[in-house]
Amino acid sequence: MYVRAKKRSHSKGNGALLAIAIFKFVKGALLLALAFGALTMLHKDVASEAGYFLDQLRIDPDNRFIGGLLSKLQLVHSKELKELSALGAAYAGLFLTEGTGLLFRKRWAEWLTIVATSSLMPIEAYELFVKFTAVRLFALLTNIAVVLYLIYLVRQKES
Repeated sequence: MYVRAKKRSHSKGNGALLAIAIFKFVKGALLLALAFGALTMLHKDVASEAGYFLDQLRIDPDNRFIGGLLSKLQLVHSKELKELSALGAAYAGLFLTEGTGLLFRKRWAEWLTIVATSSLMPIEAYELFVKFTAVRLFALLTNIAVVLYLIYLVRQKES
């Protein structure tokens, strides 16, 4: 006598879970690209390289925002690039793991995404309070929606 394994429903939340998985994949891929990009800038003048890139795109370096960015890039050195690269690669690994697990509808990935996403929400809320921008508000609201949806999904599966 054997017990038949309980099948997971693929119709409930299939589209939303797929959208979250793709969102995690995109974030992971972008962070991985930035991490490798930071490594290519080791032992180079980051501000000069960025200025050359902006010149190729015909972007005015005397623009107020671009000028501010270029002046901040002058402060970036190899140590910071290595740290940013390592941190970016670590987060990319987390996002790609979440995305893969969610794609295959694994419960551990749902829990991992709930914990990882909600753990950064206090920082996001603080940053929003310090300097309100629509992008920060959208990011926080998106993360809240993802966490609430995954909590709902996990609770539905447990009952």
